[in-house]
Amino acid sequence: MMSVPSPTIQDVYAYITRIFPPTALLQLAALILNGLTQQNQAALDDSDTWTEQDQLDLAAFSFQHFNTDFDNDEEIA
Repeated sequence: MMSVPSPTIQDVYAYITRIFPPTALLQLAALILNGLTQQNQAALDDSDTWTEQDQLDLAAFSFQHFNTDFDNDEEIA
């Protein structure tokens, strides 16, 4: 019996960014970041935590990157 390889993070990213609209991707990013900050609060070093501005910057960058990729896909089609 042949095993199917597990998807990589890049595979998951590529799939998710193609099926969800930008607003859903921003919600997903926020959920992931919030989930990470909730885990092991005692183990987190305050200097390494994300501020709300850091999260907004990441979301804005991700949205810009998604729009760039989306625009490129439309030009090909």
